[in-house]
Amino acid sequence: MPERPYVLLSCGMSIDGYLDTSASKRLLLSNAADFDRVDAERAASDAILVGASTIRKDDPRLLVRSPERRADRVSRGLPASPTKVTVTSHADLDCNASFFTVGETEKLVYCASEAVPEASARLSGVATVVDAGQPCTMHHVLEDLHGRGVRRLMVEGGGTVHTQLLTADLADELQLVVAPFFVGDSAACRFVGDGDFPWNPERRATLAEVRQIDDVVMLRYALSSRFERG
Repeated sequence: MPERPYVLLSCGMSIDGYLDTSASKRLLLSNAADFDRVDAERAASDAILVGASTIRKDDPRLLVRSPERRADRVSRGLPASPTKVTVTSHADLDCNASFFTVGETEKLVYCASEAVPEASARLSGVATVVDAGQPCTMHHVLEDLHGRGVRRLMVEGGGTVHTQLLTADLADELQLVVAPFFVGDSAACRFVGDGDFPWNPERRATLAEVRQIDDVVMLRYALSSRFERG
C-alpha cells in the first residue's frame, strides 16, 4: 500500500446528525473551549483539508488562532499555520476566498484531470493545483500529500469529504463533537452521506474516549491500527 499521512477527521454535528442548516448563515455547533481544542489539533497537524463546498459556503480561514501555538510552530521551523488543502471535481472556486487570501501558508488544490487547466488559470498565483486523476481520488490525494512531507492531516469537512475518506477506509481517527440541539432540516448537510462504510453492525468502530467539553461531548473513535492514543 502507498504511504499516506495519519488522517484525523474532526467534525461537529447536531444531536440529529447535521453539520449545518440549509440557510446561508453558518451554524456554530461548538463552544469556546472546544474551538480551543480544535485549534490545538490544527497546531499539531502538517495540513488541514476541507472540501470545495465548505470553502464556498463557510469561507473558512483555517489558521491556528492561538498566538502561543503559532509562535511555537515558528520556533520549530514550521509555518505559523498548517498547509491548506482542498479537493474539487470542478474548478468552481473563488480566488478571493479566505482559504486563498488569508495566511502565508501553502495552499494546495487537488482536482480532477479535466478541471486542471481551468483551475490553474483561475487560481494562478494563489494556490498550487495538483492533478488528482480522473476521477479525483482520495488515495491519490493522500499519497501525494505524503510525498510533500505531510505526516499528519486534519480533515475538517464537509460531509462529502468525510464520506469519501470513511468509505475508502482511509481514516485513522474520528473526533466527533455533538452539540446539544437539533437542526431538523432535511435539506441541510449531514455528517456523512450514503455509502458502503467499513464500520457496520458486524464491524463496530472502537470508542477510545468520551469527553465532556462544557455543553458539548467529544467522541473519539479509533478507526485503524495506526490510531494514536496520546
